[in-house]
Amino acid sequence: MLELSPFQDGINAVQSNIHNPHGLLGIHSLNEKSKVIRLWRPQATSIYLEVKGEILQSTLVHKDGIFELRVPSSIGPKDYKVYHHGGLLSFDPYAFSPTIGDLDAYLFSQGVHYKLYDILGARLHTENGVQGVRFSLWAPSARSVSLIGDFNHWDGRVNPMRSLGGCGLWEIFIPGLAVGEKYKFEIVTSEGTIKVKSDPMAYYSELRPNTASIVADVDTYQWNDTQWRLKKQHSNIETPVLIYEVHLSSWKRSEHGFINFRQLAHELAEYCRYMGFTHVELLPISEHPLDESWGYQITGPFAITSRHGNPSDFQYFVDYMHQNQIGVIVDWVAAHFPVDDFSLAQFDGTCLYEHQDPKQGFHPHWNTYIYNYGRKEVSNFLIANALFWFDKMHVDGLRVDAVASMLYLDYGREDGQWIPNKYGGKENLEAVEFLKHLNSIVHEQFPKALMIAEESTSYPGVTHSLESGGLGFDMKWNMGWMNDTLSYFKTDPFFRRYHHNQLTFGLLYAFSEKFALVLSHDEVVHGKASLLSKMPGDTWQKFANLRLIYSYMLCQPGKKLIFMGAELGQWTEWSCKEELPWYLLDFPYHKGIQNLVRDINHFYQNNSSLWSRDFDSRGFEWVEFSDRVNSVVSYLRKSDQEIVLCVHNFTPSYFSEYFIPLKNIESIEEVFNTDREEYEGSGKINTFVNLCYEGYSCVGFTMQLPPLATAIFKVNFL
Repeated sequence: MLELSPFQDGINAVQSNIHNPHGLLGIHSLNEKSKVIRLWRPQATSIYLEVKGEILQSTLVHKDGIFELRVPSSIGPKDYKVYHHGGLLSFDPYAFSPTIGDLDAYLFSQGVHYKLYDILGARLHTENGVQGVRFSLWAPSARSVSLIGDFNHWDGRVNPMRSLGGCGLWEIFIPGLAVGEKYKFEIVTSEGTIKVKSDPMAYYSELRPNTASIVADVDTYQWNDTQWRLKKQHSNIETPVLIYEVHLSSWKRSEHGFINFRQLAHELAEYCRYMGFTHVELLPISEHPLDESWGYQITGPFAITSRHGNPSDFQYFVDYMHQNQIGVIVDWVAAHFPVDDFSLAQFDGTCLYEHQDPKQGFHPHWNTYIYNYGRKEVSNFLIANALFWFDKMHVDGLRVDAVASMLYLDYGREDGQWIPNKYGGKENLEAVEFLKHLNSIVHEQFPKALMIAEESTSYPGVTHSLESGGLGFDMKWNMGWMNDTLSYFKTDPFFRRYHHNQLTFGLLYAFSEKFALVLSHDEVVHGKASLLSKMPGDTWQKFANLRLIYSYMLCQPGKKLIFMGAELGQWTEWSCKEELPWYLLDFPYHKGIQNLVRDINHFYQNNSSLWSRDFDSRGFEWVEFSDRVNSVVSYLRKSDQEIVLCVHNFTPSYFSEYFIPLKNIESIEEVFNTDREEYEGSGKINTFVNLCYEGYSCVGFTMQLPPLATAIFKVNFL
């Protein structure tokens, strides 16, 4: 027998003080003729093995549960199996060499392992012809790490993991395990405290309030979206982008609660095609414990939320949307993470993922931790997560949440609550470099990917190229336009003349970035009222204003986003606990607004002047921006193929003959009007226009200008 003197402490030897339990357990040579199989089963009285078909009993050599069996030197790891709890017979986990190589560990330590999601977590694996699951995680300050799950009765003494050295990775291969196994990691900190953690890189988790990770496979789904991926252009250049922002858990619900991704795919794709949306943008669908966080407090960045099914169900969702020509954008949260003890917080007993100094590592607004972007492994973790969505889930874009909170060290903080950067400024230089790295690698590996920043300040160059010193995003939410526009629309029309600059100011900077105009979920919660309820006036005027704000947004330069429910004329604020009030469509005003959104969406897609030069000042030209007395603006939108004129009347006043100062017109035709009766408007449309001199150049024309409405004309010039 091998001398056990170095391991006289038994349990402590295997569980707490050894970084390499495989050096004690498993199969080891004794001499040229024999080997010893050493097993550890705390509290077991006997263990049987099957060695080349023969059932043999091992010998208890230590009271804490260390068993041994001598075998001939010809016996290898695949020649024996062990009987476990309940009679399960499987190969010995401790008979296998490390399944993570030195190169993987090195790339991770350098922050450049871009397929980290294939290495860490729980991954189906075949080792020396034996199928099982490889479990691995990053916990550099842990004294020891054990794998626990149903397969070992959640006993942290049974399956201690092997440390791979200075890289901080821990690993174990468990033969015989498969998809569906529940597991967690039991971590003994350097101070001896035990932490039980979910897997940060799990693909799947239990439905809240349970928090165990679940072994899942994301590589077996048979995709059918090849044509979509081949023909898809770079989505933010000269293509129409109409985004329908959706919270899946409250778009529709069943009588039992959440609807599976597969059913949602069919219903949502049909609805988007009917309504003319080109993309859906999903509020975060990574695992999160609290419904009321809407998904923004993520505890499992790689795990598809189990509220709506498993990873293959979500892959089906994306696949089906693509087959119906609908792009999929996912909200992505890299700005912060929650303090839940089962997740990333204080992961190995130290501030591993978060910055150690609370002035940099804790978010006072959201009571969450802030990622330490300067730590290479953390940066790698986040970038690999972004790439995971494009690679394994085939999404078309990520909308990066709360970028401003990442960029500024003083975000949400009072004086004295933040630490300046090395130059004395408030910019978070490590976050800036992280975002540049992120966009660089995403666009290198997925050139057609769409990266959108929700950035609420005037930080320069958010959508400028990396080569020119920008952050490299493809688009940025235009929060200034949204705030000015909503403020203007909430104003009584009688007083709008005094706020006319809120309509025109945005065009001074409209082409400084690649903007998306948004009417998002953030504006219809927390006492802000729904879009419809923000509008002044009687019921007719409220709906007319709603038709006007949507048509105004579609005419302005920039890509578009609207949050679900606005197209129904929802009266109440959005609630994440209830489905949309679809019953409203039984009422004419609400059906009218849905008809308007549907028709103008399709009109927008079919008229290149409204989208082909969204980021080019040559695509926009003012016609009249100074009529503040009547609260009317007019302008041209241009493409290589066509020119349209958009005229907006922001008051309930009707003008039977309103003059538009537009020169050199050859012909003009009204092609859209939000005041049509099928939209519950007043029916003031232009069946013809009154030109100054028919067939000749003139200084303008007169039109019938409906109240609180948009009229769009197709124009040909001499």
